[in-house]
Amino acid sequence: MIALTWHGGTVAEITLDRPEALNALSTAMAEELARVCAEVAASRAHAVVLSASGEKAFCVGADLKERNGMSDADILRQRPVFRAAFGAVLGLPQPVVAAVHGYALGGGTELALSCDLIAAQPGAVFGLPEVSIGLVPGGGGTQLMARRVGPAKAADLVLTGRKVGFAEAVTLGLVDRPAPEGGARETALETARAIAANSPVATRAAKRALRTGAPLDLAAAMDIEDNAWRTAAVSADRREGIAAFNDKRTPDWPGV
Repeated sequence: MIALTWHGGTVAEITLDRPEALNALSTAMAEELARVCAEVAASRAHAVVLSASGEKAFCVGADLKERNGMSDADILRQRPVFRAAFGAVLGLPQPVVAAVHGYALGGGTELALSCDLIAAQPGAVFGLPEVSIGLVPGGGGTQLMARRVGPAKAADLVLTGRKVGFAEAVTLGLVDRPAPEGGARETALETARAIAANSPVATRAAKRALRTGAPLDLAAAMDIEDNAWRTAAVSADRREGIAAFNDKRTPDWPGV
Protein backbone atom coordinates (compact mmCIF):
# COMPACT_ATOMS: atom_id res chain seq x y z
CA MET A 1 0.00 0.00 0.00
CA ILE A 2 3.00 2.29 0.53
CA ALA A 3 6.07 1.86 -1.66
CA LEU A 4 9.51 3.30 -0.95
CA THR A 5 11.93 3.87 -3.83
CA TRP A 6 15.40 5.40 -3.77
CA HIS A 7 16.77 7.63 -6.53
CA GLY A 8 20.54 7.98 -6.55
CA GLY A 9 20.80 7.34 -2.83
CA THR A 10 19.75 10.86 -1.84
CA VAL A 11 16.11 11.17 -2.96
CA ALA A 12 13.49 8.95 -1.33
CA GLU A 13 10.14 8.51 -3.09
CA ILE A 14 7.18 7.50 -0.95
CA THR A 15 4.33 6.26 -3.15
CA LEU A 16 0.70 5.82 -2.17
CA ASP A 17 0.05 2.49 -3.84
CA ARG A 18 -3.59 1.52 -3.62
CA PRO A 19 -4.81 2.54 -7.09
CA GLU A 20 -7.81 0.20 -7.09
CA ALA A 21 -9.28 2.37 -4.31
CA LEU A 22 -8.01 5.67 -5.77
CA ASN A 23 -5.36 5.58 -3.02
CA ALA A 24 -7.99 6.11 -0.33
CA LEU A 25 -6.44 5.93 3.13
CA SER A 26 -7.52 2.90 5.13
CA THR A 27 -6.43 2.36 8.72
CA ALA A 28 -3.79 -0.15 7.61
CA MET A 29 -2.49 2.19 4.91
CA ALA A 30 -2.24 5.07 7.38
CA GLU A 31 -0.26 2.86 9.77
CA GLU A 32 2.09 1.87 6.96
CA LEU A 33 2.54 5.49 5.83
CA ALA A 34 3.60 6.50 9.35
CA ARG A 35 6.05 3.60 9.50
CA VAL A 36 7.65 4.38 6.13
CA CYS A 37 7.93 8.08 6.98
CA ALA A 38 9.72 7.17 10.21
CA GLU A 39 12.16 5.05 8.19
CA VAL A 40 12.83 7.90 5.77
CA ALA A 41 13.14 10.47 8.58
CA ALA A 42 15.90 8.38 10.16
CA SER A 43 17.70 7.84 6.84
CA ARG A 44 20.33 9.93 5.07
CA ALA A 45 17.86 11.05 2.40
CA HIS A 46 18.43 14.66 1.37
CA ALA A 47 14.96 15.17 -0.12
CA VAL A 48 11.66 13.28 -0.45
CA VAL A 49 8.95 12.98 -3.10
CA LEU A 50 5.40 11.96 -2.15
CA SER A 51 3.72 10.46 -5.22
CA ALA A 52 0.85 8.10 -6.01
CA SER A 53 0.22 5.19 -8.36
CA GLY A 54 -2.64 4.79 -10.80
CA GLU A 55 -4.12 7.06 -13.45
CA LYS A 56 -7.05 8.75 -11.73
CA ALA A 57 -6.05 9.99 -8.31
CA PHE A 58 -3.28 11.10 -6.02
CA CYS A 59 -5.50 10.30 -3.02
CA VAL A 60 -9.22 10.74 -2.43
CA GLY A 61 -8.88 10.94 1.35
CA ALA A 62 -10.08 8.53 3.99
CA ASP A 63 -11.58 5.21 2.91
CA LEU A 64 -15.29 5.92 3.38
CA LYS A 65 -16.23 2.31 2.60
CA GLU A 66 -14.23 1.26 5.64
CA ARG A 67 -15.72 4.05 7.73
CA ASN A 68 -19.27 3.21 6.65
CA GLY A 69 -19.29 0.25 9.02
CA MET A 70 -17.66 2.07 11.91
CA SER A 71 -19.35 3.13 15.11
CA ASP A 72 -18.52 6.46 16.75
CA ALA A 73 -16.13 4.58 19.03
CA ASP A 74 -14.44 2.96 16.03
CA ILE A 75 -13.90 6.30 14.33
CA LEU A 76 -12.48 7.79 17.51
CA ARG A 77 -10.10 4.81 17.80
CA GLN A 78 -9.00 5.40 14.21
CA ARG A 79 -8.28 9.07 14.87
CA PRO A 80 -4.83 8.70 16.50
CA VAL A 81 -3.72 6.45 13.63
CA PHE A 82 -4.65 9.08 11.05
CA ARG A 83 -3.13 11.91 13.07
CA ALA A 84 0.10 9.92 13.29
CA ALA A 85 0.15 9.36 9.51
CA PHE A 86 -0.42 12.99 8.56
CA GLY A 87 1.92 14.11 11.32
CA ALA A 88 4.62 11.78 10.01
CA VAL A 89 4.53 13.43 6.58
CA LEU A 90 4.37 16.92 8.06
CA GLY A 91 7.21 16.10 10.45
CA LEU A 92 9.70 14.73 7.93
CA PRO A 93 12.96 16.65 8.53
CA GLN A 94 13.89 16.53 4.85
CA PRO A 95 12.28 18.87 2.30
CA VAL A 96 9.30 17.06 0.72
CA VAL A 97 7.76 17.62 -2.72
CA ALA A 98 4.27 16.31 -3.52
CA ALA A 99 3.57 15.03 -7.04
CA VAL A 100 -0.16 15.46 -7.59
CA HIS A 101 -2.15 14.04 -10.48
CA GLY A 102 -5.89 13.50 -10.74
CA TYR A 103 -8.02 13.80 -7.64
CA ALA A 104 -6.47 15.03 -4.39
CA LEU A 105 -9.51 15.33 -2.15
CA GLY A 106 -9.89 15.58 1.62
CA GLY A 107 -6.90 13.78 3.07
CA GLY A 108 -5.30 13.83 -0.39
CA THR A 109 -5.17 17.61 -0.36
CA GLU A 110 -4.01 17.49 3.25
CA LEU A 111 -1.14 15.14 2.40
CA ALA A 112 -0.05 17.53 -0.35
CA LEU A 113 -0.33 20.49 2.05
CA SER A 114 1.86 18.59 4.53
CA CYS A 115 4.69 18.75 1.99
CA ASP A 116 6.95 21.76 1.51
CA LEU A 117 6.28 22.11 -2.22
CA ILE A 118 3.49 20.87 -4.47
CA ALA A 119 4.01 19.89 -8.11
CA ALA A 120 0.83 19.20 -10.08
CA GLN A 121 -0.20 18.58 -13.66
CA PRO A 122 -3.26 19.56 -15.73
CA GLY A 123 -6.26 17.56 -14.60
CA ALA A 124 -5.30 17.72 -10.93
CA VAL A 125 -8.28 18.50 -8.69
CA PHE A 126 -7.93 19.66 -5.10
CA GLY A 127 -10.62 19.99 -2.46
CA LEU A 128 -11.53 19.73 1.21
CA PRO A 129 -15.12 18.41 0.97
CA GLU A 130 -15.35 17.10 4.53
CA VAL A 131 -18.22 19.39 5.56
CA SER A 132 -20.36 17.81 2.82
CA ILE A 133 -20.27 14.48 4.69
CA GLY A 134 -20.57 15.91 8.19
CA LEU A 135 -16.90 16.14 9.07
CA VAL A 136 -14.17 18.76 9.50
CA PRO A 137 -10.80 18.45 7.73
CA GLY A 138 -8.72 16.53 10.25
CA GLY A 139 -5.34 16.06 8.60
CA GLY A 140 -4.30 19.68 8.93
CA GLY A 141 -6.58 21.08 6.23
CA THR A 142 -7.99 24.02 8.17
CA GLN A 143 -4.57 25.09 9.41
CA LEU A 144 -2.27 24.27 6.51
CA MET A 145 -4.60 25.66 3.84
CA ALA A 146 -4.92 28.95 5.73
CA ARG A 147 -1.15 29.21 6.01
CA ARG A 148 -0.73 28.53 2.32
CA VAL A 149 -3.46 30.61 0.65
CA GLY A 150 -4.62 32.92 3.47
CA PRO A 151 -7.55 32.70 5.92
CA ALA A 152 -10.28 34.04 3.64
CA LYS A 153 -9.46 31.80 0.67
CA ALA A 154 -9.09 28.85 3.02
CA ALA A 155 -12.53 29.60 4.49
CA ASP A 156 -14.01 29.63 0.98
CA LEU A 157 -12.56 26.20 0.26
CA VAL A 158 -13.25 24.60 3.63
CA LEU A 159 -16.75 25.94 4.26
CA THR A 160 -18.13 25.34 0.76
CA GLY A 161 -16.24 22.07 0.25
CA ARG A 162 -15.84 22.99 -3.41
CA LYS A 163 -13.28 21.44 -5.72
CA VAL A 164 -10.47 23.44 -7.32
CA GLY A 165 -9.10 22.59 -10.76
CA PHE A 166 -5.49 22.85 -11.85
CA ALA A 167 -5.61 26.41 -13.22
CA GLU A 168 -7.29 27.85 -10.13
CA ALA A 169 -4.95 25.92 -7.84
CA VAL A 170 -1.98 27.56 -9.58
CA THR A 171 -3.59 31.00 -9.26
CA LEU A 172 -4.35 30.45 -5.56
CA GLY A 173 -0.73 29.49 -4.88
CA LEU A 174 -1.76 25.97 -3.96
CA VAL A 175 0.53 24.60 -6.69
CA ASP A 176 4.18 25.68 -6.57
CA ARG A 177 5.53 23.74 -9.55
CA PRO A 178 3.05 23.53 -12.45
CA ALA A 179 3.97 20.53 -14.59
CA PRO A 180 3.08 19.61 -18.17
CA GLU A 181 0.50 16.95 -18.92
CA GLY A 182 1.57 13.73 -17.24
CA GLY A 183 4.64 15.39 -15.76
CA ALA A 184 3.89 15.93 -12.07
CA ARG A 185 6.05 13.07 -10.82
CA GLU A 186 9.04 13.97 -12.98
CA THR A 187 8.73 17.63 -12.04
CA ALA A 188 8.66 16.66 -8.36
CA LEU A 189 11.68 14.40 -8.81
CA GLU A 190 13.59 17.14 -10.65
CA THR A 191 12.80 19.55 -7.83
CA ALA A 192 13.84 17.01 -5.20
CA ARG A 193 17.11 16.34 -7.05
CA ALA A 194 17.84 20.08 -7.13
CA ILE A 195 17.25 20.24 -3.37
CA ALA A 196 19.29 17.08 -2.76
CA ALA A 197 22.29 18.61 -4.55
CA ASN A 198 22.57 21.14 -1.71
CA SER A 199 23.82 20.65 1.84
CA PRO A 200 21.45 18.35 3.74
CA VAL A 201 22.36 20.10 6.99
CA ALA A 202 21.50 23.48 5.50
CA THR A 203 18.28 22.41 3.78
CA ARG A 204 16.96 20.68 6.91
CA ALA A 205 17.83 23.71 9.04
CA ALA A 206 16.23 26.05 6.49
CA LYS A 207 13.07 23.91 6.48
CA ARG A 208 12.87 24.12 10.28
CA ALA A 209 13.27 27.89 10.13
CA LEU A 210 10.58 28.26 7.45
CA ARG A 211 8.12 26.04 9.30
CA THR A 212 8.81 27.23 12.85
CA GLY A 213 9.18 30.92 12.13
CA ALA A 214 6.09 31.40 9.95
CA PRO A 215 3.48 31.83 12.74
CA LEU A 216 5.74 33.93 14.99
CA ASP A 217 6.27 37.67 15.19
CA LEU A 218 9.25 38.96 13.21
CA ALA A 219 11.66 39.33 16.15
CA ALA A 220 11.03 35.77 17.33
CA ALA A 221 11.21 34.46 13.78
CA MET A 222 14.58 36.14 13.26
CA ASP A 223 15.88 34.27 16.32
CA ILE A 224 14.65 31.02 14.74
CA GLU A 225 16.56 31.92 11.58
CA ASP A 226 19.69 32.72 13.60
CA ASN A 227 19.51 29.30 15.24
CA ALA A 228 19.22 27.64 11.81
CA TRP A 229 22.17 29.69 10.52
CA ARG A 230 24.30 28.65 13.49
CA THR A 231 23.44 24.99 12.96
CA ALA A 232 24.74 25.16 9.40
CA ALA A 233 27.67 27.49 10.14
CA VAL A 234 29.40 25.07 12.50
CA SER A 235 28.72 21.97 10.38
CA ALA A 236 31.12 19.92 8.29
CA ASP A 237 28.81 20.70 5.36
CA ARG A 238 29.65 24.40 5.63
CA ARG A 239 33.37 23.66 5.60
CA GLU A 240 33.01 21.32 2.63
CA GLY A 241 30.76 23.76 0.74
CA ILE A 242 33.22 26.64 1.01
CA ALA A 243 36.20 24.39 0.19
CA ALA A 244 34.42 23.01 -2.89
CA PHE A 245 33.53 26.52 -4.05
CA ASN A 246 37.16 27.61 -3.84
CA ASP A 247 38.39 24.39 -5.46
CA LYS A 248 35.80 24.78 -8.25
CA ARG A 249 34.41 21.29 -7.70
CA THR A 250 31.11 19.68 -6.72
CA PRO A 251 30.71 19.37 -2.93
CA ASP A 252 30.79 15.95 -1.34
CA TRP A 253 28.46 16.68 1.55
CA PRO A 254 29.30 14.93 4.84
CA GLY A 255 25.72 15.57 5.98
CA VAL A 256 26.78 16.57 9.48
